[in-house]
Amino acid sequence: MAGPGKLAGDAGAGKRDRGVRRAGTTSMAPRTRSLARAAARFATYLAVSWGTLLALAWGAVPGAPWLAPALLALVAAHTTLPILAFLSRGGGWRRYPTAAFRLWVVRPALYAQLLLPVTAAAGALGLLAGAPFGHATATGRVAALAAFAVGASVLALGWLGSRRLVVREVEARVPDLPAAFDGLRVVQVSDLHVGPQTSRRFLARVSQTVRALSADLVVVTGDLVDDRVEDARIFADWIHTLDADGAGAPLGVHLIPGNHDVYAGWAGVAASLRAHTRAHLLVNDARVVHRDGAALALLGTGDPAGGMRGAGDGAAPDLGRAFARVPHGVPIVAFAHNPALWPALAERGVALTLSGHTHWGQLALPRLGWSLASPFLEHAMGAYQDGEALLYVHPGTGFWGIPFRLGAFPEVAAITLRRAESAGISMGEARRAA
Repeated sequence: MAGPGKLAGDAGAGKRDRGVRRAGTTSMAPRTRSLARAAARFATYLAVSWGTLLALAWGAVPGAPWLAPALLALVAAHTTLPILAFLSRGGGWRRYPTAAFRLWVVRPALYAQLLLPVTAAAGALGLLAGAPFGHATATGRVAALAAFAVGASVLALGWLGSRRLVVREVEARVPDLPAAFDGLRVVQVSDLHVGPQTSRRFLARVSQTVRALSADLVVVTGDLVDDRVEDARIFADWIHTLDADGAGAPLGVHLIPGNHDVYAGWAGVAASLRAHTRAHLLVNDARVVHRDGAALALLGTGDPAGGMRGAGDGAAPDLGRAFARVPHGVPIVAFAHNPALWPALAERGVALTLSGHTHWGQLALPRLGWSLASPFLEHAMGAYQDGEALLYVHPGTGFWGIPFRLGAFPEVAAITLRRAESAGISMGEARRAA
């Protein structure tokens, strides 16, 4: 679409356009300076952190004082250079990152960046604490090793947690639900973040679990892929396994975009999904399903990230367009990746909204109603109610970044709709999937 200056069409348009370009160039200067300062701070942090550990490593091996620092320097290069290369390209890779690259380059780099500040800080404090007693280096080494051991243990527990698939029963009581839909089973999967690094065995377990729950319909509420268009084909292959034995959900599989699908390039992701699956792709769209003469609308939204990075590909939320597809008086179940859309959906009379996005921070204390996402998001985890509007925020089935989940285990949710006099939503305890 042409810009405002092009549409004006008067004799002064060229002058205004030149003025806009000069203003745009000037406005980039503060951003460039800000990025330069951030890069300088990051470089200083890396130099200080790795420098502290290299100093502690010197002389750790008797007879070969250089050996431990040399090995540590190799680790530093292997885990730092990929991060710097990624950032230098504006947060992307020049070529498609294969499974081997993600597993042996990206993942160690992420683990190292998590462990580095804790280990280096503990080593520095150990140096300070041991200096008055003449044992600065020895105390620093012990402190650094202890911090590393604790951090590595936590990450190992998180890795085990990322493979602990659970099932959670949720009951949503909807006053205007037609009797024909009483007992409708919606099985929700969310935030799979599928890519070449995703365990095929884990995906098979998810499929088996979904099929065993006797779903009337299945929905995947966004973040279908991790970060590349090419990953959509892997996701499509997984979708086929949901109906591998002919026992798929009779009302079908429904998909909506999440922010990572937008970052990957939603136009390409959507084209691949339409070409290789029979799933219902609901993007600012609705599908009305019928049972015994009664109707229920299934409405899918776009994602707010589409308004920032997905201009022109239809991924941004357009609730007006979505609701225009719903006949008057038909109750609505909405699928919205980001729970930030729930208030707007509730205002329009949506009975139940199913969301994901937050992962429950991948670290949660469910009994206390707290997750790592809670300080940052109003609707971070679990079930919510506002009047007659209900919301369930799914903790996700995959993971983002590193395979880490504690208290927010990968989940397949089975939501049962019930006709009731008053609205309400309740969550059962998560149980291990078979």
